[in-house]
Amino acid sequence: MTQKSWILLISIGSLLTLGLLTGCTAGWGAMSPNMMGGGGPGWGVGRSGTPLTMDQAIEAAQRYVSSLGASNLQLAEIMEFDNHFYVAVEEVGSGRHAFEILVDRYSGWVHPEPGPNMMWNQKYGHMMGMGRSWSGSAPSGPMAVTPEQAREYAQRYLDETTPGAIVSDEADAFYGYYTMHILRDGQIIGMLSVNGYTGDVWPHTWHGRFLNMRSFGEHGANHN
Repeated sequence: MTQKSWILLISIGSLLTLGLLTGCTAGWGAMSPNMMGGGGPGWGVGRSGTPLTMDQAIEAAQRYVSSLGASNLQLAEIMEFDNHFYVAVEEVGSGRHAFEILVDRYSGWVHPEPGPNMMWNQKYGHMMGMGRSWSGSAPSGPMAVTPEQAREYAQRYLDETTPGAIVSDEADAFYGYYTMHILRDGQIIGMLSVNGYTGDVWPHTWHGRFLNMRSFGEHGANHN
């Protein structure tokens, strides 16, 4: 079995395990710029009780990142949705986005985000949730798709599937893909990712309604 095939099997296994743990199934799949998005899991849907505050979610995310034992990782952004908290993690020094995680709004359980984060992330994706050390190497070459092209692919997709929606001006570069916010009337209504080599578009259909967000500056300092 080739290394590529082995990595693919590990990634698929991670997704299946995540689906079983959350008690839901979904038909995740990458989409080209001209394809419509499918459904995704709804973490937090139907839950009762008092949800975590933003600060509590940040603490949970920071504990998770610290547990990985990599001193070069810090939080870049946290977004609160009615299904869960989304957190982008970046590398200290390089400023490059590393991976994406989700925090359950009620239990505080932290786990890798499915989709592009697992399937397209060439440095961290194949180790997501597998209990391995964070020793992955960066892709051998730069992404063929530029940030500007990624935004064009994303906007083309939205024009066909979500008329009136636009992508954010900034495309966060991960190892193998870009992630962007989806806006309507200046308000965030979702997120999507674009493959940095093929231009495929993968909408994040699992977040739910956007509620709030917070970004982090140098050394992970909070910025409301």
